Amino acid sequence: MEQEWVTGYVDGSFRPGSSITLEEACTALLRLLGFDSGSLSGSFPEAQLSKARSLGLLDDLDVSQGETLTRQDCVTLFYNLLVSENSEGTVYGTTLGYTVTNGEVDYSTLVTADTKGPYVADSGSLSLPFSTSGITVYRNGTASGLSAVQQYDVYYYNENLRTVWIYSDRVTGTLTAVSPGTTAPTSVTVAGGTYELGTSTAVYQFSSQGDFSAGDTVTLLLGMNGEVVQAVSAAEADMTYYGVVLSSTKGAADGSTTSEESTSVQTTTVVACTDGTQRTFYHSGSAYSAGRVVSVTIEDGATRLRTLSSKGLEGDVSRDGSSLGSYDFADDVEILDVDDEGGYARIYPDRLAGAELESDDVSYYSLNELGEIDRLILNQVTGDTYTYAFLVDGEVNSENLEISASYTYLLDGETYTVSGSTNYNITHGGIALIYNNGSISSIRQLESVTLSQLSDLYAMAGNKKYMLADDLEVLLKDSSSSNTYYVTTLSEINDEDYRLTGWYDDLDCAAGGRIRILVAVPK
Repeated sequence: MEQEWVTGYVDGSFRPGSSITLEEACTALLRLLGFDSGSLSGSFPEAQLSKARSLGLLDDLDVSQGETLTRQDCVTLFYNLLVSENSEGTVYGTTLGYTVTNGEVDYSTLVTADTKGPYVADSGSLSLPFSTSGITVYRNGTASGLSAVQQYDVYYYNENLRTVWIYSDRVTGTLTAVSPGTTAPTSVTVAGGTYELGTSTAVYQFSSQGDFSAGDTVTLLLGMNGEVVQAVSAAEADMTYYGVVLSSTKGAADGSTTSEESTSVQTTTVVACTDGTQRTFYHSGSAYSAGRVVSVTIEDGATRLRTLSSKGLEGDVSRDGSSLGSYDFADDVEILDVDDEGGYARIYPDRLAGAELESDDVSYYSLNELGEIDRLILNQVTGDTYTYAFLVDGEVNSENLEISASYTYLLDGETYTVSGSTNYNITHGGIALIYNNGSISSIRQLESVTLSQLSDLYAMAGNKKYMLADDLEVLLKDSSSSNTYYVTTLSEINDEDYRLTGWYDDLDCAAGGRIRILVAVPK
C-alpha cells in the first residue's frame, strides 16, 4: 500500500479473499516495474495487458483477459517479473540481488548466495540454526534424512530454502606432498591424488604449524566441490576401500611415504577403487598381482591389503536399473567395471539397465545393512573400459615372411599412427584400442550398421534400437575427400540431411553393443 503497487478497488476495498484476474495481477506487477497507468497508452485493461505482453510478463502463460489465475500461473508471472526490465531498463531481478543470465535466473547463484558452510559433523550430528521439521536433506546428491548423518560428514545449509546438503566423500592414505610448501600450502597429495585446500582450517593443518607432515597417514574430509574441508588422523576415521590392483611393487621406503624410521622396505600398490578413483597405497608385505580384487583397510594409521575371494552373482538388471536379481542397488552404490588389460570405468546402475549378468560377469559384491548391493566389481560387462577410435588408413606389407603394418586413426579429433610387425586384421571404420601397461596390445574391429533414425539417446536401424555411448564420437565426412573427417557434435547432424553409419562394440560384453562412433555423410 505504501509503495502503491496495489491500490485496491474504487470503493476503497482490497478484498484479499477474492481470486485475482490476469489484468489485475499485471497491473500490480507493472507498478512494481515502475509503469503506472499514466505511462501506458490506452485504457484499462487493454493497455496493461499490452505492456505486460511486450515486457515478457505473459510468456508461458495460457490465460486470457478476465480469467482468474491459479497458483502456478502466479508463480510463472513472478518468474517472468524477475527477468523483465523495469522502467529504467534494468532487469528487475538484479535489483533484488539475483543473477540473471540470458533471460534466466541463475538458480545456482541464488542457492549459493545464502548457503552456509562447509561444516563438519564431528559428533555425527548437525548444528542448524533453524527447526529441522519438514526440511529437505540431500546426502551425496540423493534425497535423504538427518538420520543418515555420520561422524565426519561435511554439510552445508540454506535457511531460506530450509535445505541441507551432506557429503561423506573422504580420502585416507599416506600424505606424500604439501604444495607449494608448508609455509602457505594450497594443495596436498594423499593416496596418489592431489586435492585443493578449501578452508583456512585445512591450510593451517598442513602448514608448518599444523598437525600433519609428509609420511603421515591422514583422512581428508572433502566438500561439495572435492576440496579439503578438514583433515583428521587415520586413527580417528578408519576407512576401507574395495577395488582391483593395477600394479604393485616392493622397494625401499622414503620419508615421503612412511613416518616410521625403522621401515626400510615397503610395497607400493595402485588400486582402482569402486568409486572410480585410482589410489596409491604404501604398506608392508608382499606385492600383489595385477587384476586381484582386494580390500584396503586403514586402521590406527596402518594400511592393510587383503585379497577378496570371488563372489559371483547372476541375474537380470531391472529395466529401471534399480536392482540386480533379488537385490536392490543402494542409493550410493559404487560399481566398477574392469577388463583383463588393466582398464576400468566407474559406472552407474542405469548403465546396466536390462542387462543379463552371468556369474562370471561379477567378480565381487557386498551388501549394506539393509541387504542392498553397495559395491559391485564387474568383469568386462559394459565395454566402457576400452578406447574407441576411427581407422582412416591401414597398410600391411609382407616381404620375406616379415610383416610391416601401419595404421592411422582418429581419436578425440587428433590423428595417430601405430606401426609395427603386427597385423591386426582391421579395415577402415570403427575400432577398439586395447591397452596393456600404457601400450596398445590389440586392436579389434567394431561392427557397422546403417542408421535410419537418430535421437539424443539412441539410433534406429530399421526396427532395431541401438543406444548411443555417453562418450560417442561424431565424425562428419568431407564429401570431396575419401579420407578426410571432421569432429562434430550430435546436435549438428540429423537423419534427414545425412547418411549415417554407426559403429558399435560387439565384444561379448553383457551390457555392450552401444554405438561408439557415428559417421555422417551429406546426402
